Amino acid sequence: MLQGIHLTLMIGPVLPVPAPKAVVDAVQSVQITNGKDKSGFQISFAVGKSSPLLTTMLPAGYFDPMSTRVVIAVTLGGMPQVLMDGIVTRQDLAPSSEPGQSTLTITGEDLSVLMDVVEMPFMRYPAMPSIARVYAILAKYAAFGIVPLAIPPFINDVPIPTKEVPTHKGTDLQYLKTLADECGYVFYVEPGPLPGQSIAYWGPDIRIPVPQRALGVNMDAHTNVESLNFSLDGLAKKVVVVTIFDPVKNRVPIVVPVPNINLFKPPLGARPTLPAKVEFPDYMTKEQMPSVINRVLGILARSSDAISVTGSLDVLRYGRVLRNRMLVGVRGGGLAYDGMYYVNSVTHNLKRGEFKQSFELSRDGLISNTPKVLV
Repeated sequence: MLQGIHLTLMIGPVLPVPAPKAVVDAVQSVQITNGKDKSGFQISFAVGKSSPLLTTMLPAGYFDPMSTRVVIAVTLGGMPQVLMDGIVTRQDLAPSSEPGQSTLTITGEDLSVLMDVVEMPFMRYPAMPSIARVYAILAKYAAFGIVPLAIPPFINDVPIPTKEVPTHKGTDLQYLKTLADECGYVFYVEPGPLPGQSIAYWGPDIRIPVPQRALGVNMDAHTNVESLNFSLDGLAKKVVVVTIFDPVKNRVPIVVPVPNINLFKPPLGARPTLPAKVEFPDYMTKEQMPSVINRVLGILARSSDAISVTGSLDVLRYGRVLRNRMLVGVRGGGLAYDGMYYVNSVTHNLKRGEFKQSFELSRDGLISNTPKVLV
């Protein structure tokens, strides 16, 4: 694609193999979105009347949805990085009367889509805590190279079979996310580190504390991004006030305000914004004390950030691939907005001779609490 940047495309059922030359030569553009809890991709191919993609591969089922697996990786500076490992969910053909304008587009999602196709209301989990249920569900997807990584909840509540037998609700993906919400956790499938491998993470939203190269704007020769936009939302933060009953007689209501503090994301702003909302959820009064404690801790782990940053960059100028769920520094935004940020999502846009990214960052307050960022 570019000098020092190479695209690797693998397609096939279950275990994908390198795409043939006819497929690689037909690639027009590749877009990959790595979000907070789900990732997706879209690949556009240029096709003609005599293109083997139309005459042979498409009729033979080479791009069939839900049976075709796609792995997309880029190599920058000799280091390969897997950007997507997913399943094709849709194909679109757009014929055109103009020469060279016909396109075939395939769209897909990460491997978590395989967990969201079959409902299993008949599954029962007697005497199994949530962590055991998570591993039991994810074991079915080992054939796709998915390795489970699950962290036990703060309080591991084991249901007593004579009182309660947990029942599977919805699809595997729906149930995994339900279990995660009850503990204040997140669930997602992360591609890599090698092609054909993925990590299914179920646990607290912990960001990798390794800072990436700083994003610079309005810095003359040191500018390495195309645009940066900062926003401060005064309504983003809130205080949740929960009402629980005393654990002894279960009659006396106790009001507990939960502050807007994230347990797993250290504050990056020296002047955090104040909460502007107050909420009073009532679901906790109906649950047992271990579940209530997990939900309260989950509220602490899911506190929102008030400052958001959006922007775009050219990878060749930036010098590396910006990755989500990590830290990155920002320069050129002034005293209030410079400093470290959490990377929430990254969209990769690849064309021949071009590799650009758009991104979303966030943090909790103004003015950096770190003296320097990684240049």
